[in-house]
Amino acid sequence: MSDLDEAIKLLRAALELLPPCHSDRSMSLNNLACSLQDRFLQRGIMSDIDEAIELHRAVLKLLPPRHSKRSTSLNNLADSFRNRFLQRGIMSDLDEAIELHRTALKLLPPYHSDRSLTLNNLAFSLQKRFLQRGIMSDLDEAIKLHRAALELLPPCHSDRYNSLNNLAASLGDRFLRRGIMSDLDEVIELHRAALELLPPHHSDRSKFLMTLALSLKKRFQQRGIMSDLDEAIELNRAALLLCPPNRFLQRGIMSDLDEAIKLLRAALLLCSSSHSHQSLFLNSLALCLRDKFLQSGIMSDLDEAIELNRAALLLDPSGHLDRSTCLNNLSASLRDRFQRRGIMSDLDEVIELNRAALLLRPPHSDRSMSLNNLACSLQDRFLQLGIMSDLDEAIELHRAALELLPPLHFKRSTFLGNFALSLQIRFQQRGIQSDLDEAFSLYSQLSHLSHAVSRADLSAAKSWAIFADVLNHDSALLAYKTALKLLERRVAVLSSSSCHFDVIREAVSSLATNAFLCSVRHGALTTAVELVEQGRAGDTGTALAEEFKRLSFRLRSMFDQSTEDQSLQKRQLTMQWDDIVSRIRMLCGFSRFLLPPLFSDLQKAAEDGPVIILNASLYGCDALIIHSTEDPVHVPLDVTQADVSELSSEFQSLAEQFGSSDHQHKLVGILRKLWNDIVDPIVQALRESNICPGSRIWWCPTAEFTLLPLHAAGLYEKKKKKNNLSHIYISSYTPTLATLIRARQRVSRDASSQHFVAIGQANPEKGKGLRCVAPELAVVAQYLAPVVSFTSLEEGNATVEGAIDALNHNQWLHLACHGMPNRQQPFESSFAMRDGPLMIKDIIRSNWQNPEFAFLSACHTTVGDEKSHDESIHLAAAMQFCGFRSVIGSMWSVDDEVARQVVSAFYRNLIDDSTRLDCTRAAVALHKAVKSLRNKIPLEQQIVFVHIGV
Repeated sequence: MSDLDEAIKLLRAALELLPPCHSDRSMSLNNLACSLQDRFLQRGIMSDIDEAIELHRAVLKLLPPRHSKRSTSLNNLADSFRNRFLQRGIMSDLDEAIELHRTALKLLPPYHSDRSLTLNNLAFSLQKRFLQRGIMSDLDEAIKLHRAALELLPPCHSDRYNSLNNLAASLGDRFLRRGIMSDLDEVIELHRAALELLPPHHSDRSKFLMTLALSLKKRFQQRGIMSDLDEAIELNRAALLLCPPNRFLQRGIMSDLDEAIKLLRAALLLCSSSHSHQSLFLNSLALCLRDKFLQSGIMSDLDEAIELNRAALLLDPSGHLDRSTCLNNLSASLRDRFQRRGIMSDLDEVIELNRAALLLRPPHSDRSMSLNNLACSLQDRFLQLGIMSDLDEAIELHRAALELLPPLHFKRSTFLGNFALSLQIRFQQRGIQSDLDEAFSLYSQLSHLSHAVSRADLSAAKSWAIFADVLNHDSALLAYKTALKLLERRVAVLSSSSCHFDVIREAVSSLATNAFLCSVRHGALTTAVELVEQGRAGDTGTALAEEFKRLSFRLRSMFDQSTEDQSLQKRQLTMQWDDIVSRIRMLCGFSRFLLPPLFSDLQKAAEDGPVIILNASLYGCDALIIHSTEDPVHVPLDVTQADVSELSSEFQSLAEQFGSSDHQHKLVGILRKLWNDIVDPIVQALRESNICPGSRIWWCPTAEFTLLPLHAAGLYEKKKKKNNLSHIYISSYTPTLATLIRARQRVSRDASSQHFVAIGQANPEKGKGLRCVAPELAVVAQYLAPVVSFTSLEEGNATVEGAIDALNHNQWLHLACHGMPNRQQPFESSFAMRDGPLMIKDIIRSNWQNPEFAFLSACHTTVGDEKSHDESIHLAAAMQFCGFRSVIGSMWSVDDEVARQVVSAFYRNLIDDSTRLDCTRAAVALHKAVKSLRNKIPLEQQIVFVHIGV
């Protein structure tokens, strides 16, 4: 820089020596102006660019209209105006730069050597104006000019790679606005062509590699082609290896957050405080640290992010193009810290920062978001200090933000929810009916959403349902129906079973159960059944054709990114998504695809006996008995959700101690309470419905009820055995009504032969050994080998590969091994084989042929998460999801010898004179087996096994 400073000093001295009319004065003025502009680009001193502009104006005054250098001088002045605009953000500077470029272009003949450069300069300025004002004609003209510039350059021209890159950038902007895939495809080809022109060690090669990688990543997010993503990752790695220390550039493409933070720290260390990318690096590192805080909750990460945001803001002076973004980034981090620590000074600063950001965005496309941000922070302050003017202003800001959004904008649901919440709060403060009416009017707009939805849509609908339910508003039932509809559509665009269960757990934690109770209160019992089933099933996989999955993938990617520029693409994609959903509904058997199930269809679950839905909600507990031909029967339960939760916790604590000492007295106490408070009222209703003793019944519990041994409820008094449920009815379980219906409909197509495999692993890779696996498998073989095609896998043969191969060739399964449940992600649950875990998700993917029955014997053993006492019910339910029509599992630890006795008695009762196996007899066979052992084994071992399915 000292050389440049000296050059400027010498140029000033030379200029002073020239008289005003000297022939070289214009050249001397131009040289000094260009040097000052160079120093401005290095140091950012505004007086340098201001002086450069005045000097360029003086040059133009000295040049006659037809002078050969006039177009060059016009371009130089235009470049100075554009550079000042980039620093101060004054639109008049950019407008003048564009007019100067146009004038310069008119002075150049069609094949002038400077014409291509001038075309590029004008196109670049028009592109910048488009980014500020959003006028598509500016962008279309920029693309046309970039194409013209490119045509003037021969294949080996030194500037051709830059011209290719410039055209690619303009087309990329148009793709983000219009979503035309041909634009993105051309962007990628242009980037490839530009890279081919760069030698291996060119200083811009790393930047071009990352630009191509970013375009490929965008195409992957649109089309889901893995090769695009793989290539993007390799290009980023190659770019990282090429980056020299003083030109390191990190664009945040790296998926691993910790690695991104490490790289950004390195970048900051390697560039000086005056480096043009310093602010970018500070902001990028701050954003990554904030993301890390949101994941881990470590306050030091957030504190550092705030300090980095402050430092970045200092580098972007008033009027700078990026200042509003820096203000928003800092306000977002401070708001996070306020929500964690409650320091009012943080919130006050958030409000001031949001006001400053809003002032910088009068016509800007992000103005609606700035309005929303300021409104939310004012609402936060009202909740802390109770100043009504803050809430009033927040409401008006929310109203203004919503008015700026088109009807199908992807942020509309978020803004609706925020606005409605502010009106709710003011209604609670002042009791003005118009506020309440407007809030519900806003919420009701959510019921008209018909396309694939975002998490924000679902969150807003849940808020509506809760608010309406609390106030007993007329829209409460519609709100729950809407929320559950959006839940199902949200699940439909998820990519994996893990995400599936995350969303289900988020919503079903209260949504479906509260919807059930709301329907019951309104006397809509059939609707209650439909809603609770819709909220818990979430099964649309069988109808997901390739086109539906592809569109769902693209929508999910867009909702995850949530960028302003993709609104049009989202609208186009959702229209395509709606179309494919309509076509799927025209297929046989899929007329209710992504629609609530009809009660008339759900009634089929009760064809072989009544199904009892047990519902626990914050507002009360109820049971509904579903009959095959009659309306549901409502059984109100005189317990609260807290009571059920306490009983469940008490039982779980007791179950941890089963096998260590005699806990029969405590167990009987729990089973009696279960009978008196929950099961007995249901039994009375069953008797009134003429359900005869000895009949089969199915339990379909929700929420806290899922952890209780409903089948074992009773008084357990010697003189009143008829007051034990097991003496009255034969109990089975089902996760949902739809699961039971599907199990009934799946009948083996191959009636000629039955294939049974028994798999036992007493000594798995991890976990303690099981004593009675070999004797248990011997018992199974004793009963099954004479009547079916029987295979046994034990010890060294019971490997993951061996088990999957056996599953592919058998319909009946007996499994004696450790079970490793995963309650958070049930498809990650597994069974312990000799060489590792046999995953539920691998069983689902296997080529299973008409699975009929599975007995999960020793799978209860406490390996893995010892606190998951419903583990085998989860494992058994997951196995039913794999396609098994009938499954037996255990609710807690089973003694090995007891397991052998139960297994022996079960198969003895299962096989009848026909010598053919029938999985629909499994529940009765288990009932008889346990009954025959009642005087031989402890109570907790009598009730440990449960049946799921037909």
